Amino acid sequence: MAIRKKFIAGAVSVVCAGLMSVASAVAEPLKIGYSDWPGWVAWEIALEKGMFEEEGVDVQFEWFDYVASMDAFAAGQLDAVSMTNGDALVTGSTGAKNVAILINDYSNGNDMVVAAAGISTVEELKGKKIGVEVGFVGHLLLLNALEKAGMTEADVELVNVPTNETPQVLASGQVDAIVAWQPSSGQALNLVPGSKRIYSSADEPGLIYDVLAVSPQSLAANRADWLKVLKVWYMAVDYLKDPETRDEAISIMAARVGIPPSEYKGFIDGTKILTLEEALPFMKKSAGFKSLYGSGEIADAFNLANDVYGEKQPVDEYIDPSLMEAL
Repeated sequence: MAIRKKFIAGAVSVVCAGLMSVASAVAEPLKIGYSDWPGWVAWEIALEKGMFEEEGVDVQFEWFDYVASMDAFAAGQLDAVSMTNGDALVTGSTGAKNVAILINDYSNGNDMVVAAAGISTVEELKGKKIGVEVGFVGHLLLLNALEKAGMTEADVELVNVPTNETPQVLASGQVDAIVAWQPSSGQALNLVPGSKRIYSSADEPGLIYDVLAVSPQSLAANRADWLKVLKVWYMAVDYLKDPETRDEAISIMAARVGIPPSEYKGFIDGTKILTLEEALPFMKKSAGFKSLYGSGEIADAFNLANDVYGEKQPVDEYIDPSLMEAL
């Protein structure tokens, strides 16, 4: 009887091992949505240089317009998506819960208030029309600019404009200034003679963090693979920051978005792409913009004040520093 039990147990083990092997063979790749922002386009370096294969993790990156990427995540079509920390809260408020496991960067000048000719300071916007996508991150940047200038939203007139349309709206004269991020902010500066950047995310580092947000279900089921994804990210960052490979890395990124490398370098300069050592302090809990947690609380208050959603979000639940710390 003991021999029979041992045989049956062994047979079951063989069958289970076989089933696990089959399951592994047909396992879906991790589906990650990304869009046109330097801190996310940098994933292209890893794809082009075979870094995911080197680390042994199966991924499928899908390119979207930014809002469409969040919609796809919310619809359950992606395991993860690249978002700002504030938009991660918005997406989660709809029921598409997500957790930031990686800070790619913080905006360091690419998000701008661009004013028409003759306006040189934020103070000079008083009584003027400003084109901005209301309720999005540019709106938060504008409020920050106004506050630092001793003004409020009541001192200006907001015109709700999709971010990708802001250059044309400024050029048409319908507004006196716009708020946009690259490439739209740069297009506005190039399109409108005499236009000027009068405030940017470089004036408030940490106002806008860009993260990789993963569904809690995928994180729980594939934690080891997500750790490998983070390892690959820092391989790509090293490749971008290494003087010997930086030009090639920029060329790879520029080719993805169809912009000359010489021009795209300026976009990268306006994005503080973070090494692991630089990013880890922002994953510590504290108030204010020098922490992902503090920045999230500020974004949550903004979203509530502007009726983006109706209930305060549990910011702590949107952040998991453990994978970064494990590296």
